[in-house]
Amino acid sequence: MDHLFAVAGRSAAAVVRTSLATEGLLERQHLQEWVIAHPQVLGSSVLVITAEFDRWADTDGVPARDRLDVLGLDATGRLVVVELKRSTADGDVHLQAITYAALVSRFDLDTLAQAHRDFLASRGESVGLDECRQRLRGHVDGDWSPELLLRPRQVIIAADFPKQVTHTVVWLSEMNLDIDLVQVSLWRVEGQLVAGFTKVYPTPEVEEFTLAPARVESEAAARKIEERARAQNAVHVLVGAGLLPDGTRLRLVPRHGAPESIRDAIAAWAREEDGRTTAVWSNNTAKPLLWQADGSAYSPTGLANHIFTSVTGRTADGIQGTTWWDVDTDHVPDGVDPGEWAALAGLDLVRLARQIGGSGGSRKDWTDLHTLLENVPSGRWTTYGDVATAIGSHAVPVGTHLASCSTCPNPWRVLTASGRVSSGFRWPDPTRTETPEDVLRAEGITIDAGTADPRARIPLEDLTRLLGA
Repeated sequence: MDHLFAVAGRSAAAVVRTSLATEGLLERQHLQEWVIAHPQVLGSSVLVITAEFDRWADTDGVPARDRLDVLGLDATGRLVVVELKRSTADGDVHLQAITYAALVSRFDLDTLAQAHRDFLASRGESVGLDECRQRLRGHVDGDWSPELLLRPRQVIIAADFPKQVTHTVVWLSEMNLDIDLVQVSLWRVEGQLVAGFTKVYPTPEVEEFTLAPARVESEAAARKIEERARAQNAVHVLVGAGLLPDGTRLRLVPRHGAPESIRDAIAAWAREEDGRTTAVWSNNTAKPLLWQADGSAYSPTGLANHIFTSVTGRTADGIQGTTWWDVDTDHVPDGVDPGEWAALAGLDLVRLARQIGGSGGSRKDWTDLHTLLENVPSGRWTTYGDVATAIGSHAVPVGTHLASCSTCPNPWRVLTASGRVSSGFRWPDPTRTETPEDVLRAEGITIDAGTADPRARIPLEDLTRLLGA
């Protein structure tokens, strides 16, 4: 980010750029703590395992004198090695990161659980070793895979990078090492310091067109990483957006990784026993599917693999299980508008995630929704779909939130696309006896046979402007 401005209407004032060193901010006490508090700067769904790790020893038991800044675990099951520099990175910073990656690549679940327990204890949180193991296992989408621990991803965060670092990192990436360069910048905005983290390499375009093909061709472990990344991204997007309420029924439709003949065999096998075709969704990123056939919780890919093996007797190769489960729109969850729910018919978890991810609504932050509803004037109404579009979400989580929110302003002014009160509407105050139609009429909106006057509906473009107001 080269330029930053504080905007007030038509005027824009340049914001002064500063640095951590200038402001007296340190790597360990400040930058490191920011990263620990906000691990999303390291990539999607990273759990911080430990920081300041220095318990290395060689085969003679002599401790090494190296200190790993931060060690994380992402949802694909890979370790994330983080090297921090508050100023311009040293010319050999990538060598430090590679050294730490090599050291942690020999860690097993017990070593990581012990490190996590010690890290939490140093921060005043007493957690048993077994619970730490479960936390690590539960964070991974799918089975725990020691082979993936052999391939840590590296993240170097610094104020700037010399050319010898960027040049070497590009080459190492082409040689199938995962190294991200993240630039941290500091700005002074109206007396307040603002920190920014920008991933400068690899950019999304480089990842898609340059690095990904080389990784896919490298070996089976890289393929597993990619498959798990796709699966966990869909699950994490859906959980983060709150698109599917707990209890949503999903229907088995075998797709990715199963030839047509095997799909037919799976379909026939599933029909032989009640529950095999159905899973119930819970908003749990690790194992969100409760299979009705055995009552056990699975990840989408884990359940698809289990079903594939049960039918064929052999291990599946590269199934993307999130494509195997469609929303069963015949069963409408409580509090959800049936019309909006019907729009999800025929969509699997991947396509649902793309739909919600493309809108930018992958966070459960309803501040914009509350702001927008507060600005919807008396005598006007809008729809769940238009509100969702304006705030970058989806109609279903908007409706689910409104049905359970006790602080949402003017919820009766949000109607279905046909201009009717949703069957899932609930008053935050259960003692209210009037209907939403009564309130809308009192505000001047004509209601004819349960349908609000379409002339009182706020156009989407006006609704977007209300959000800005």
